[in-house]
Amino acid sequence: MNPFPKVDVIEFDANQLKTIIGRAVICITPKGDLNPLARRVDQLIGGTLGRWVKSKAFKKVKSGQIHSFAWPSGLAVESLDVLILASRPKPVDVRKIGALLGKRKGSDPVTIFWTPSRWSEEFILGVILGNYKFTTYKSNNAKKHGDITVHVKSRKLVQERIESQLAVASGVMFTRDLVHEPANQLTTTEFARRISEMSKFRLDVKILDEAALEKIGMQMLLSVGQGSESPSKVALIRWKGGRQRTPPLALVGKGVVFDTGGISLKSSGGMEEMTMDMAGAGVVAGVMLALAKRKANANVIGVVGLVENMPSGKATRPGDVVTSLQGDTVEVINTDAEGRLVLGDLLSYVQDQYSPSAIIDLATLTGAIIVSLGHEHAGVFSNNDSFCRDFLNSAKREGEGAWRMPLGSGYDKLLNSSIADFKNIGGRNAGAITAAQFLQKFIKNKCPWIHLDIAGVAFTKTDSDFSPKGATGWGVMALNRLIQDRFEGE
Repeated sequence: MNPFPKVDVIEFDANQLKTIIGRAVICITPKGDLNPLARRVDQLIGGTLGRWVKSKAFKKVKSGQIHSFAWPSGLAVESLDVLILASRPKPVDVRKIGALLGKRKGSDPVTIFWTPSRWSEEFILGVILGNYKFTTYKSNNAKKHGDITVHVKSRKLVQERIESQLAVASGVMFTRDLVHEPANQLTTTEFARRISEMSKFRLDVKILDEAALEKIGMQMLLSVGQGSESPSKVALIRWKGGRQRTPPLALVGKGVVFDTGGISLKSSGGMEEMTMDMAGAGVVAGVMLALAKRKANANVIGVVGLVENMPSGKATRPGDVVTSLQGDTVEVINTDAEGRLVLGDLLSYVQDQYSPSAIIDLATLTGAIIVSLGHEHAGVFSNNDSFCRDFLNSAKREGEGAWRMPLGSGYDKLLNSSIADFKNIGGRNAGAITAAQFLQKFIKNKCPWIHLDIAGVAFTKTDSDFSPKGATGWGVMALNRLIQDRFEGE
């Protein structure tokens, strides 16, 4: 994992103002009222802060913004960053301004004098999320991150909360790193190895190889990877933090380490981005790491299918018929609609083996969801209103965009096949919905289920609220919150 800054929490000590280096951070409200610390800073820098808050320019300032004074006289820092923060901010807004600072921070050390009464942990999480860089393959990669020191009124009160958020940050960073990895490095075998290493965090990890998958009967999943030299695998990651007999929540992820489209070959323009087609599996791995690091009081099983979709003489052809683990026959109309084949067998397997209390699957499944929702929201499909509502509330609370999409038996007609039980694609109309309808065919006994189509939010070409452009780690925070609020203590 690419390293992120070390965080030290100390009791408030304004006497350090004169000697700290790097960046110093203080907070004021949009009204321009200076608290005792801000007044002391103003004295040290010759009244500049006071003149600014009384100026016409300050009247245009809004909560959530940062104003930086470069090389302020009277201080040793390179920058004094003044956070404009409402007196009673929402935690997600605190996290956003933290991420804004993180993007500015670079490799400088940062000392934060946190005068608000709450949400220091949200601010620190935001700084770390915004400061992320994937530098593994940069030849001049020094892997340096300036440490973060946060001054708080009571270290004892906030230390535990900050540690919990650092665990979540680890999960997000792990996901982002995986999604950024090039396909010649993150092969199915390497992905499985990295997941196996997670056992050092007291996670139970098991890797199923192709021979085991053949024996189990995951023919749909195996059909996706049969054209590749990289062997298909399934990784099982289990956290047992809840009561012994409580059934687990199941998280299921699509892990296509590279997607050419197979015989239904994608166009070459932008194909290099298909290294991110394993983002669903990356999110599952990141959530499991976060749960383990914060010792969550819940039972969760993560299941990811690791395959590579390549064209070759052994590849699945359009028109082939494959048999799913649950016994249905599927006509493969388009080999570029491969993620649902992987997930279908995984959904059957996790229900047969673990009898989960609920299931959430994640996949960069369709381009159609990007047409519908752009890059602001993931598509949310569910067979259970209460479960779906809880997830949407968790996503909103964590600032991760999610929007519920419809399901309905009428869409099943688009998947009718003349030679098999159904086909793997329903045409251009309602493409994201028919993909979800396909997956729903593998949900048994009305088990509460959510499908998250994250094609538009897993990787972006511009900065998002919490991340620089590139892999976002979307979903780790929302799923961690859902588990914390709905499943812990059961």
